[in-house]
Amino acid sequence: QVTLVESGGGLVQAGGSLRLSCEVSGRTVSTAAMAWLRQAPGKEHEFVAAISESGGDRYYEGSVLGRFAISRDNAKNTVYLEMNNLKPEDTAVYYCATKALEMAVFTTRYQYWGQGTQVTVSS
Repeated sequence: QVTLVESGGGLVQAGGSLRLSCEVSGRTVSTAAMAWLRQAPGKEHEFVAAISESGGDRYYEGSVLGRFAISRDNAKNTVYLEMNNLKPEDTAVYYCATKALEMAVFTTRYQYWGQGTQVTVSS
């Protein structure tokens, strides 16, 4: 059974930073592609970032490029999303996910999801 548990969300002012963590069990992050997605109120899930199985490739949605960074700690079997220069439009529930259901880098269709962590950015 695969379980993903996110943490690290909270309320931050615009321009601030947060680091989200995703602890994974039942799947080894060192050999699995992992992703972060988000869902703002009234909107559909949106791709944010992904890291390839090898860890050598990282992908970002355009609006977070240069501000967010995805990484992983193989020893802790944990994936992170470092978020800097946060903007009010980054406000959303952020989800960690793995095992894509389609061969598309920016997909939002994953088999396994965490419960999400709320990120709120005030202006």
